[in-house]
Amino acid sequence: MERKVRYELEGPVAIITINRPDVHNCIDGETAKGLGLAWKKFQEDDLAKVAILTGAGDTSFSSGADLKALDTLGPVEQFDVNFAYNGDGYLGFTRLNSVLKPTIAAINGYCFAGGLEMACWCDIRIASDKAEFGCLERRWNVPLVDGGTQRLPRILGWGRGMDLILTGRKIDAKHAYDWGLVTEVVPHDQLMTRCKELANQMANYPQGSLISDKQAAIRGWDLPLDEALRVECQLGMPHVKSDETEDGLERFKSRVRT
Repeated sequence: MERKVRYELEGPVAIITINRPDVHNCIDGETAKGLGLAWKKFQEDDLAKVAILTGAGDTSFSSGADLKALDTLGPVEQFDVNFAYNGDGYLGFTRLNSVLKPTIAAINGYCFAGGLEMACWCDIRIASDKAEFGCLERRWNVPLVDGGTQRLPRILGWGRGMDLILTGRKIDAKHAYDWGLVTEVVPHDQLMTRCKELANQMANYPQGSLISDKQAAIRGWDLPLDEALRVECQLGMPHVKSDETEDGLERFKSRVRT
């Protein structure tokens, strides 16, 4: 599995790389299992504060499920109720909501079909200026089953989300930035440098409230605003007078003004 998914730790930053560049980093069953294990390793790794997901090579982040090995993905039985309700997703991790540390998708090329769904799972998406995006599985009657139908409209709004889902068209990195699908577009050769810079910035912050704020955002997503605000307050209160916050306030008071 390690040959298809690499997990590397650079200081506080975990880099998870889909390593099938010969097939545009498409995901077969073994790769999906490796991705699931990699994300759970990150979740449990106290040294890892932020993770970057990317694809090996110079062409593709991921073009989604390996359609030549589709029978290796998902449950043995087509209608597996337990998988539908409790599984981790066809691509190994796309239903995980328990990863509370920050995640970045470093989109270095083709980001199609399930590749786009994996990128949407990440908190932040940064694209190379060579990146392309789209639900190209539309033409093969392959459904979006790794979160695309739910995350794309939430990220882009209904109209633009449904545009990508239903038309199956490709958009370039500038278009993706204009639509809010990605937050930055950088020159291709600077992509990982920028992603690591941002990851280290987040890793150097005090982690307590950073993690609880992400948790509040996840838990409050589908709640009415008044209930979501209660969740936010409940999760944030323990940090207001914590030792970590006291230390932060002391640093704030003693900072040198220029």
